[in-house]
Amino acid sequence: MARKGGKSLFSLSTLLASFFGAAMIAGAFAYFNYKFSEYKFIDFKEWAFYEKSDIFTPKEETYIVVFYSSRTKGSIEKLVKLDLNNPILAIDYYNQISANSKTTTFLRSGTNTSLKFIQRFNIYEVPSIFFIKRIKESLYKQDSMIRKLDNLDELSKEVKKL
Repeated sequence: MARKGGKSLFSLSTLLASFFGAAMIAGAFAYFNYKFSEYKFIDFKEWAFYEKSDIFTPKEETYIVVFYSSRTKGSIEKLVKLDLNNPILAIDYYNQISANSKTTTFLRSGTNTSLKFIQRFNIYEVPSIFFIKRIKESLYKQDSMIRKLDNLDELSKEVKKL
């Protein structure tokens, strides 16, 4: 279709399509950048977690954090038997003392720290898992989305997906 002055409608629609395409790409980039920045930090010097009676000091570069309930039948036994590529920090909702295994460190904390942890990571259900990665010394950053599991039997399958 030709318009007056020899300009076609095609060039205007091409220009608009290019503009909207670029806007969509910029929007997607901004959204994913925002979602990544939502990942939270945890500083183990600020928040006291305990292994039995000792304060936990992280040593590894990455951990799988499992927030679970010790009142769920068999949960501790399942966590002890797990042997994944990364060490596990198992944080109990009920703060029960449990013996560590080769790959799983059981943590507990005071009510104030537990509430801060639940609120910071927006944990709404148990068991939930996510990865953390060391940034410096005792400062770790969430390195994956938080996933809710139906039960701890799914843990090894979910870790492979992450």
